[in-house]
Amino acid sequence: MLSSVMASPKGSRSQKMKLPIFTRKGTLEVPSPTEKDWSKDDEDDWVFKDPDQEQDSLPQPYRMINKMVNSLFDRSWEMIEARDTSKKAELRRTLPTIYHPLRESKLNTMPNCMDVSQDYVFIGGSKGFSIYNLHNAKQLYVWEKLKVDVISIWATDLGSEILIAPVDEMGIVRLFYFYKDGLYLIKAINELEDASKQTTCIKMEISKGGNFAALLLQGAGDIWLDVYKLPKESWIKEVQYPQLAVNTKKKIRQQLQLNTPDSVTADSLDTDMNISFRGDVKLSLPVQIMKIKPPKPITGLACVLGVHWTDHHNFFFYSLNRTLKDKVDPEGVWPCAAPIVVSQLSPCSSYLVLACEDGVLSLWDLAQGLTLGVVALPEKCFCQSIHFLKYFLVHKGQNVYPEGSVKCHMKCVVLCTDASLHLVTASGIQNSTISLLVERPVKYLDEAICAVAPVQALPGMVLTFSRDGSVFLMDVAKSQIICSFALPRSYSLAAPWNPVFVVSLHHPCFLLRGDHPDEIGSASKAEDIPNSIFYFNFEDYPLLKNFSRNCTIPQASILAHPTFAQALPLEERCEKFFQKSIQNLAKYKVKEEEHWTRLRRYSLLLQKEDLKK
Repeated sequence: MLSSVMASPKGSRSQKMKLPIFTRKGTLEVPSPTEKDWSKDDEDDWVFKDPDQEQDSLPQPYRMINKMVNSLFDRSWEMIEARDTSKKAELRRTLPTIYHPLRESKLNTMPNCMDVSQDYVFIGGSKGFSIYNLHNAKQLYVWEKLKVDVISIWATDLGSEILIAPVDEMGIVRLFYFYKDGLYLIKAINELEDASKQTTCIKMEISKGGNFAALLLQGAGDIWLDVYKLPKESWIKEVQYPQLAVNTKKKIRQQLQLNTPDSVTADSLDTDMNISFRGDVKLSLPVQIMKIKPPKPITGLACVLGVHWTDHHNFFFYSLNRTLKDKVDPEGVWPCAAPIVVSQLSPCSSYLVLACEDGVLSLWDLAQGLTLGVVALPEKCFCQSIHFLKYFLVHKGQNVYPEGSVKCHMKCVVLCTDASLHLVTASGIQNSTISLLVERPVKYLDEAICAVAPVQALPGMVLTFSRDGSVFLMDVAKSQIICSFALPRSYSLAAPWNPVFVVSLHHPCFLLRGDHPDEIGSASKAEDIPNSIFYFNFEDYPLLKNFSRNCTIPQASILAHPTFAQALPLEERCEKFFQKSIQNLAKYKVKEEEHWTRLRRYSLLLQKEDLKK
């Protein structure tokens, strides 16, 4: 048997492949060197034999072993090619600048949640919450009087005071009033003596300024919304003039034995002291003004409270100028073509976005009572969360905030369930657009975005948190990653898909919780697990200094732009319209003269032609 084999390049996969085998019947003869002397009569004696048949001709178990070796080789080769492609792709990817935290605050308990207001950080944890200084991470006070953990916490800025609302594992909401060096408990809103009638708070919202609070409660198979009016004017009077204030300050001075100079006042003395819990002062209780239950299906502004219920097509508006005895009927109903899945109100309470389950977003200007437009997400994209951005412009290649208020202009980012990120803008009436910021990850699934947070200190910037624990700062105007933030090597995000973080509205910083993975498994109790809060300040990183400085632009410099024509008062708009009309009229006169000149030339040309005839 004579077989012919073709050589393959070194390292090529084709070395494994076999070429067809030619076999000849009868006696083997060596042909002559000259081709013309070759015999053509015996061409039919040559037969083509499939290499697979050669393998099949092997006896068992060698035939099975041969197939298993070939299959193993194929799979190994595919894995090698996939790894090589992945390594090349990783090398081609541009890695952003990585910044590490500036400060670490080690905690004795695991922080379940946190919020920032003014210069304080409020961290909810085991059996209560604690208060820290935002700048030096010093612990100021710990309130731990619960039998269960705090799972969520809100802190609302009321000017010189802060309203704190922690929610424990039992779903009980407690209102605290924080003023200077005193912490006051107002009331446990939904706590009942009878445990069988206990209600659970699912969600809570406090209005801007702290005038109203809304609690979504459930219990006994029912769900409803309780709305309270908060007497914050009474609170400030009650804490400024308590009955025991004078005696308390006298005792403090006697104990400390301080000789304070005349320039040091009582208020400055209190500011330097730690926070104390003032259980002896009773504050006025919130007044319930409404109890709203899910309405029955309807067959067929300015309101302060807007509600949408699961699997309902309508968005309901309720007036807050009522008491509990008044009949609760919606003041207005906005129908949608599909059930509403997400509704989000802007921090300035001027814009509303309704996302339906069919991927359509409705943009509303509540101040004007008009729609800003309707945009649709790409096919198979469904809204997961909506995050409003403070309106910004790109001026000379830099993102800036316009001074003063801007009307009929809004921007927000939309995170979809497939981890894609989109930018939605609306400029004027019926002029809305949507653009893709981050595509849905197909190959690197760990890069999927799970949380988004706008950074108000940096115009047009948002923080994105990925499932692999990566934290990136993105410029949404350019759809570009500016830098990334990373924890120390010994720390990581315990639950990257649900990170615990908070971005300050008053300072250019954010806080991020980190855990020590090497010690979590060895800890016998949850209290023994080391936890830390890491502090990131944007202004301390060289790359971000330019973004945080000169981030506003005078309104006079941008009002000439056509985008902001509707932001002007009516008189100025009319004046600009007339000025533009006069400028256009001068241009039209020049064009008119050029037109008449051409007509005269053409007329003279026609007259010459007539004379020739």
